[in-house]
Amino acid sequence: MKISMIAAMANNRVIGLNNKMPWHLPEELQYFKRVTMGKPILMGRNTFESIGRPLPGRQNIVISTNQSLIIEGVDVVHSIEQAITVAGSCDELMVIGGARLYQQMLPLAETLYVTDIDLDIAGDAFFPDFSEISWQKNEIEKHCSKKGIEFVTYSLNRLKKQLTD
Repeated sequence: MKISMIAAMANNRVIGLNNKMPWHLPEELQYFKRVTMGKPILMGRNTFESIGRPLPGRQNIVISTNQSLIIEGVDVVHSIEQAITVAGSCDELMVIGGARLYQQMLPLAETLYVTDIDLDIAGDAFFPDFSEISWQKNEIEKHCSKKGIEFVTYSLNRLKKQLTD
């Protein structure tokens, strides 16, 4: 199973403020829906609470340290290994946040689906820093929201390490 991550972030890697996305871009949400539809999505409990409901058309998996947590319509797991098992034999598991889960899953991810939003904005949750030299950028698309906010969507595929003699 391929592990991928999808994240929208402002210029300074901000992904959240007070457990919410600090922007409202319906056009970006359409990209998120298109990329994740039909695939299992893995998120932390806080991310699930910020969404407020299971996302339709996708297997929703929430990772939490709370052993007694039960959420209707959601598979609750307590470890990354358990999340991978619950996702089953799907082709691609989509990690959708938040910051701590992105940090934990980045070493396992093969693909990143990124939205860079041209905003300088305050936040308290950030996408982890990573070296873009280890990734191949693909599918670059420029967008402008109805509100005039520019953003770019693209995917990054992890480069395979070259074996040398």
